[in-house]
Amino acid sequence: MNIRGTIDRPLTHDPKKQAPMKPSTSEPAGSAISDFATTGATDSRQNRTREMQLIPEALARAHMHERLHQAERERQAVRLAAARRMQRRAERASMRARRALAMAVMQ
Repeated sequence: MNIRGTIDRPLTHDPKKQAPMKPSTSEPAGSAISDFATTGATDSRQNRTREMQLIPEALARAHMHERLHQAERERQAVRLAAARRMQRRAERASMRARRALAMAVMQ
């Protein structure tokens, strides 16, 4: 019977006899460890543990990046609304000035 082991239930408990872990291709670059070296089963187990510990940090970094972008979009929307408000106010003041000038010229 040729049963393969998993991370939680390895085929053998001797780290030197376990297969080294290969780097993930689905994970974005720079999210965990860039210098991933598989020199042996012990090193790969250490790297695997380090990667697993860095996952929450990478998730938190991505979350904060998204929150910063969202805050910047909200600030830009507030600035745009204020600019439109000031433009309408300036247009109303211009119309009042034109009316006042027209009234002064007519008299």
